[in-house]
Amino acid sequence: MRIQICAVGKLRASPERDLITDYLARFDRTGRALGLGPATVIEVEDKKGGGADAEADLLLKAVPNGALICLLDERGKTLSSPKFSSQLANWRDTGRQDIAFLIGGADGFTDAMRSKADFLLSFGAMVWPHMLARVMLSEQLYRAATIDAGLPYHRN
Repeated sequence: MRIQICAVGKLRASPERDLITDYLARFDRTGRALGLGPATVIEVEDKKGGGADAEADLLLKAVPNGALICLLDERGKTLSSPKFSSQLANWRDTGRQDIAFLIGGADGFTDAMRSKADFLLSFGAMVWPHMLARVMLSEQLYRAATIDAGLPYHRN
C-alpha cells in the first residue's frame, strides 16, 4: 500500500526535512515486508494566494486516483499509536492500494474539503506547524510499521 504525504508549502533543507527523510526511509525498510510503502512526499504551493480553496484544489490534484484521503485536521479523530497502526493495517487488508495524507496550509481545510475526505486524523487539540506535522506523521508511520511487525521500537 503506497503512502503519499501531500502537503501545502515547500520544505527547504532543514532539520525537519532531515527527520522526515530518516523516518520515511525507516518506514520503507520496515513496511516493505508488511505490504506498507513506499512513502513519498508531494509538495504543492499556491503561488497565486487563493487561500484554502485553491490549496485544496492543488492537494486533490496530487492525490492518486482511487486513493483513500486522510486529512490531518484538528477536528479529526485522535488515535493512539497502536490504533493508528491497526487503522493502517485495516486499510491495507481491505485492499487499499494508495493512501494520501493531506496537510493543509495556514488556514487549514474548508468544510467542503473535509466532506471529500475518507478519514480525518488529529494529532490533538493543539495546532501544529505544518513542518512539524509532517515530521510527526512520518514518525507515526514508522512507529505503526514497527508495531505491525512486532518490533520493540514502540513501548507502552
